[in-house]
Amino acid sequence: MKNKKLLQLVFFLSSFQFLVAQGSPDYNGGLKIKFDEDGKKYLRLISWAQVQATYNNDAPATSSKTSFNLRRARIMLFSQITDKFLILTHFGLNSLNAGTLSPTGKGDGSQLFLHDAWVQYSLSNEHAIGAGLHYFNGISRLNNQSTLNMMTLDNNRQSWATIGLSDQFARHVGVFMKGKFGKLQYRIAINDAITNGLDARPALSGQTVYGGANLLGTKDAGKTFAGYFEYNLLDQESNFLPFKVGTYLGGKKVFNIGAGFFVHPNGTVKLESGNPVGEDVSIFAIDAFYDTPLGDDGSALTAYATYQSNNYGENYLYSAYGTGNMIYSHVGYVFAGDKTKTRFQPYLSYGSNSYDATTSNRNVLGVGMNAFMSGHNSKLTLEYQHQDYGTSTSAVTLQAMIYL
Repeated sequence: MKNKKLLQLVFFLSSFQFLVAQGSPDYNGGLKIKFDEDGKKYLRLISWAQVQATYNNDAPATSSKTSFNLRRARIMLFSQITDKFLILTHFGLNSLNAGTLSPTGKGDGSQLFLHDAWVQYSLSNEHAIGAGLHYFNGISRLNNQSTLNMMTLDNNRQSWATIGLSDQFARHVGVFMKGKFGKLQYRIAINDAITNGLDARPALSGQTVYGGANLLGTKDAGKTFAGYFEYNLLDQESNFLPFKVGTYLGGKKVFNIGAGFFVHPNGTVKLESGNPVGEDVSIFAIDAFYDTPLGDDGSALTAYATYQSNNYGENYLYSAYGTGNMIYSHVGYVFAGDKTKTRFQPYLSYGSNSYDATTSNRNVLGVGMNAFMSGHNSKLTLEYQHQDYGTSTSAVTLQAMIYL
């Protein structure tokens, strides 16, 4: 009986590692309503906002070079009445700016929407199944990235490789299973594909479009399959929730090697002799994540690298998506200092994307600095980003973030 209670306590405490192991000396678990004395029955609430000011020297002559953006405003709630059952709801909005504001707040860009809503049943202390609108994605760590604790200003855009094409804002409706075997963690999912995705182009000769579920029907193109597997060589990361930590600021010593996939049979369509023919979408990646303290003085190192193979069908190219390959990496260093005071973390990121449909690569360089006033719970980020894709664009963004 004592061993069972100990296991339950360890499970409960591990569920909050992603919240308390990120360098904040003030957070202490955040906003939680307990329904019993030992805290195993609870409702957990998280709220965060990210506000940006951007200077873009390449803005059109008719536009201001400086703009403001409510990048994210979110609320997440999850609750357990027993350690067997969990329900999670996550809603909010993204990128509210001059172009998406509406006069009375009723326009599409002004609306809150569901990011996640799923239920989960624990099969054991290490394995669980669930269903709903969920974020248990495949491919890579960055395709499962939390927006609470990114090291860079934002996630690498091309790592969210299906957003809006087969899903709703990187979330699918479907079933998932997650867990671990020793140091090996896994997540797998079978989902329905969206039938009204971003790529609404008609199927034309010589052009591949991502619209299989719409053009071919859900019988032939309605399901997607995803998985991500990672081996935790050092400290074990929590997999209680699907959101992966961007940097622990030296709060843990982590070295993970991962691999993942996303497959959508007949996900894209092209015309052959005037008839629509489906092509399979298959995306694979390998990656590595390292985060470690460098001593007792508060200094720390974070590094990440990934290679991703993107096959959306023959010569597919649409917006940020394209058949080809991607490499991406970032590295950051936390200067030594008192953890109860402001800490600084300069970082560097670089991504290169090649596409079969064009000889132009998309190369993106980011140079930035985080100022952590209370870990990730209160921070400022300043980043210069330069993108070269046929033409060159550059921007400088300052972001303020608070989460509770």
